[in-house]
Amino acid sequence: MEDKKISMVDIAKLSGVSIATVSRVLNKNGRYSKETEDRVLKVIQEHNYKVNVNAKGLRTKRTQTIGVIVPDITNEFFSQIVRAIERYIVPKGYTVFVCDSNEKEEAEDIHISSLAAKGVDGIIYISTRGDVKKIYESYKIPVVYIDRRPQNAGTLVISDNEMGGFLATQELIEKGCRHILMLKDTKPFSTVVHRYKGYVGALEKYKIPFDPELVVETEVSYAAARKATKEALLAHPEMDGIFCNNDMMALGALHALREAKRKVPRDVKLVGFDGISLTEICDPPMTTVRQNTDELGKKSVEILLRRIHKKQDAKFHDEVVVIPVELVRRKTT
Repeated sequence: MEDKKISMVDIAKLSGVSIATVSRVLNKNGRYSKETEDRVLKVIQEHNYKVNVNAKGLRTKRTQTIGVIVPDITNEFFSQIVRAIERYIVPKGYTVFVCDSNEKEEAEDIHISSLAAKGVDGIIYISTRGDVKKIYESYKIPVVYIDRRPQNAGTLVISDNEMGGFLATQELIEKGCRHILMLKDTKPFSTVVHRYKGYVGALEKYKIPFDPELVVETEVSYAAARKATKEALLAHPEMDGIFCNNDMMALGALHALREAKRKVPRDVKLVGFDGISLTEICDPPMTTVRQNTDELGKKSVEILLRRIHKKQDAKFHDEVVVIPVELVRRKTT
C-alpha cells in the first residue's frame, strides 16, 4: 500500500478498529482506550498519514487556523510568546497567522477583520485597546486575551504583574535603597498599572515614604529610558535604586548610569522586568522579573482550543489565569 494513498478506511483496517474510532483518535474526542490510541497512532506514523484539512474543514466548519495579534514582534518578550503558542498548537494540526499591530488600534482593526475573513477558528490577542467590547459585538470568534487586561476581556491569561512590581521594589529595598525611581510606561495598560501598584505596595510595607517625583513616565524604548534616567539623575542626585517597566528600558537606564559615572550596583541598583536574553549578557548582568512566556503561550492555547471544540459563543464565561513571575537576581543588585 502506497503511503500517499492511505485513507482513514485503511487506517481503520490496519488498526483493527472502526472508522469512527480512528476519527475520535485523530480529533482527541475520547471514548477509546490507551491501547487503542497507541495502536492507531502507530499505524498513522508508520504510513505518514496526513489529515485532509480542506475536507475536514467542510465537515467541521473549521479551518484549523488561528490568529495571533501582538503589539511589536521585534520585542523579544512578545516573540517568545508567539513561539510558545506555535510550539503548543502546531502539533494539534493548526496553522498560525501572526499579525503585528505596531501598538496601533487601527492596525488591530485591519488584522481582526482579515483574520475573520480567513475564517480562523480563534484568536490569541495582546491588545493595545482599553476596551474590547466592540470585538465581541462585531465577531463571533473565540478570543483569548493575553498579557494585557482590557475592559470586557472575559478570557485572560496574564502574568502576576503586581507581584512582579512588588518583588522588584522589595529587592532594591532589601539591598539598602531608599530613593527608588520607577521608570513607567506612559500608556495606561493593565501591566503598567499593576507593576506600579506593586512598587507602591512594597514602599508601604517597608514604610518608605512615597515620592511622586520619583515616578517618571516615558516611552517604552531604550533611547527614551536612557534620556529619562539622565534627567532624573540631575533632578534627584540622591536616587539609589531604579525599577524599570521592562528590560529594554532598564538597559537604557543602565547605560545612562554608566555615562553619568554612577557605578552599578555600588551607587545605584537596578531591576528590569520581562526576562529577555539581553539581561543575561549585558554588563553587568541585570536583575529582572522574569515572565513565564512558555506558560503564557501554553495556557492561552489550552483555553482557546477548549472554546473552539466546545463550540461556545465567543463570550463564553469569564476565565482569568494568572501566571506567577520570578525574580532573577543578578549583578545589578
